[in-house]
Amino acid sequence: MNKDIFLTNSLGNKKEKFTPIDTKKIGMYVCGPTVYDNPHIGNARPLVIFDILFKVLKCKYGKKSVTYVRNITDIDDKIITSSLEKKISIEDLTKKITNIFHEDCKYLNCENPSYEPKATENISLMIEMISELIKNKYAYEKNSHVYFEVNKFSDYGKLSNKKLEELVAGARVEISKNKKNPADFVLWKPSETNEPSWDSPWGKGRPGWHLECSVMSKKYLGEKFDIHGGGRDLIFPHHENEIAQSRCANKNDVFANYWVHNGFITISSEKMSKSQGNILRIADFKNNINGQVLRLALLSTHYRQPLDWNEKLLSECEKTISKWYESFTEIKKQILIPDEYLLPLYDDLNTPGYIANLHKLYEKSQKGELKDKEIFVSACNFIGLLNESKKNWDEFKQNKLKISEDQIKQKIKERNNARKNKDYKTADKIRDELFNKGVLIEDKDDTTLWKFK
Repeated sequence: MNKDIFLTNSLGNKKEKFTPIDTKKIGMYVCGPTVYDNPHIGNARPLVIFDILFKVLKCKYGKKSVTYVRNITDIDDKIITSSLEKKISIEDLTKKITNIFHEDCKYLNCENPSYEPKATENISLMIEMISELIKNKYAYEKNSHVYFEVNKFSDYGKLSNKKLEELVAGARVEISKNKKNPADFVLWKPSETNEPSWDSPWGKGRPGWHLECSVMSKKYLGEKFDIHGGGRDLIFPHHENEIAQSRCANKNDVFANYWVHNGFITISSEKMSKSQGNILRIADFKNNINGQVLRLALLSTHYRQPLDWNEKLLSECEKTISKWYESFTEIKKQILIPDEYLLPLYDDLNTPGYIANLHKLYEKSQKGELKDKEIFVSACNFIGLLNESKKNWDEFKQNKLKISEDQIKQKIKERNNARKNKDYKTADKIRDELFNKGVLIEDKDDTTLWKFK
């Protein structure tokens, strides 16, 4: 496809044509999880959104030309606090949550990134970058702490489009007598007793959170690369600080060319938070909701807009997937999707527009042509849907509803006997009972057909 890709760049807050630094070496870095607790539905949104962007970039430039890096933060204040609360070692906690995260990615049918570095595997490179920042006079050491001096970086606040004074006033900044300026952020700090620590020129300690991503993106993508992604909550201070330390350490006027951020998720119009008690973990859905349903729900609203998570949304998405499985056919080799249907994804990842096209392809596929069904299923596969056989889909729904095929047939037999005896009240009751268990029945001639809704 010759169509250009357009992305909304948070740096300038406008939609721009995507022009790679090198079409053969496209780099995308996305902030991954801090593995202190089970991932929640808010964490799932960037997972799915940037999985789609990865697919679009590969479609345009070729699989071998795109490198997708998503880190794992396995040392952080939140991890230390969580390990104490849960009375589990930091090593055991991070390993356990990382495994759950990987299971969640599989459940949501997300591809593996090209690289998934861990913060603790790159401490020596972090120490090197801090040393470079001190050498370039952008950082200072005080009482075994090292801070980045924000006043030395004139472009600080450009990503969030705010002046330094506004940023400090509107954010929770760590108050410390060691800082020259309240907005200065930590690059290295001493560890408390029994906390993880590494040797450094400034004493035993550990890195600041913001530094980790600067180091890992540089390691795999170089000093400047194409796309940096994450949730809107990361714009300040995390991404603002990444830009400052990376550009100053590397002496560059650019860190990442395009900054792509997804919107927040609300739960029935309320902000998701621990204090509200409405945190929905991805794991909470696994027994009752197929991963495809969650994935479609996460793609149902444009990535830049807020997404309100509610039962109606999930119900509608489940009905859509069930309907689409009516046109399911096994794809032996991937079919080329007509360009006209892919265009919404090239236009700032317009997933609602692409889903509208899937509905059109479904209607076309229902006319019975095998080729149309193959195109439809391939188009669904492209965004990670209809990736399971219809048998697996039906089995999941059957297990969820706790009703077997034999039980369904027995109920239909009882209903047919009731109808023969003109006991329509019982027949209707059995129909309603099956409907409530997710089974639709249809009387055709002398036969009763059934399917999962």
